[in-house]
Amino acid sequence: MPAAFTFRLFLLLGAVVSAEARDVTFLTTSDQHYRQEDHAQGNHNALNAATITEMNGIAKLAWPEKLGGGLIAKPRAVLSLGDLIDNGDSKVAGRVIGREQFALYAADFGVLGGDARLAFPTQECWGNHDGPPVGKEKSGFSLQAELIKRNQLRKEKGLISNLSANGLHTSWDWDDVHFVQLGLYPADVQHPGIKYNPVWHNPQAALTFLKQDLAEKVGTSGRPVVLMSHCGFDTDWWHKEDWKAAYDAAKAYNVVLYIYGHTGTGVRAWAPEGETKKWDCINDGHTDLGFFAVQLTDDRIRAGYRAKSGVKAIKDPQTKATRFTWDGQWEWKFLFERKLAPVTK
Repeated sequence: MPAAFTFRLFLLLGAVVSAEARDVTFLTTSDQHYRQEDHAQGNHNALNAATITEMNGIAKLAWPEKLGGGLIAKPRAVLSLGDLIDNGDSKVAGRVIGREQFALYAADFGVLGGDARLAFPTQECWGNHDGPPVGKEKSGFSLQAELIKRNQLRKEKGLISNLSANGLHTSWDWDDVHFVQLGLYPADVQHPGIKYNPVWHNPQAALTFLKQDLAEKVGTSGRPVVLMSHCGFDTDWWHKEDWKAAYDAAKAYNVVLYIYGHTGTGVRAWAPEGETKKWDCINDGHTDLGFFAVQLTDDRIRAGYRAKSGVKAIKDPQTKATRFTWDGQWEWKFLFERKLAPVTK
């Protein structure tokens, strides 16, 4: 066999192997709701910190046997999907509470990994508790301004490949999987049929970003797409017509997962009425209670919720504030696995 032909065959086989070498592991959580240190619910931030400790040690744990077992790989990052703090634009006795709460969040959830309590990089969006768009705040603090700064750093360091003009929406690739972060929810403006505060809950052109990003970054490649936002398809915080518009915007693409927070914890499949192709959705729950681990390989996706067990709510009879106690144990819940079809153009 001629040496030149052998070399070309080697390169071809190497390209095939490289194209199939997808192995993406990440963690996802939301609704941290950081509170000021003298908040009546005292131990809430400590429960978040305990979750971060479990996240930091995740590579020492194995996947549940029902999902095939094996050690969990080091996560690429942690998705942090909104309601980062509890009071985005408020003052109490002259104190700017949002600024205090965000300082506590940032001390736990950094940007690059190793720059805070969390050992891994983060990708994050804002939620309905996090305050209004930049310039609309009344307290003197804007979480969204801080988020924009953090996204600019992510862009500088190569953690994201696309950043919206307003600095809020992002996308990036891990192996051949394309991830799109869509803020509060993927619409351009609040639907007139929604009665929540239209200033605080302005999605700020997320749908336009989604359309442009998928066309530019994914096109007809057929490669897997993961979408995320704070709100999902189970809440009246955005309108069902907007749900359909978001679905239609990504319908032609290979959406393998939609991740969101806001409402609770679990796994479901969803599509608008009349559509047969459903999206698998993860509702990733509150950080004080746990987080999801997710892995995508060439032929499957698997996920599990790493949950605190034995959590009990105790209401103070005087202050009426609810505190949670926990026995320090963890368990796996909401196990999910699905085969992934080969990428075809």
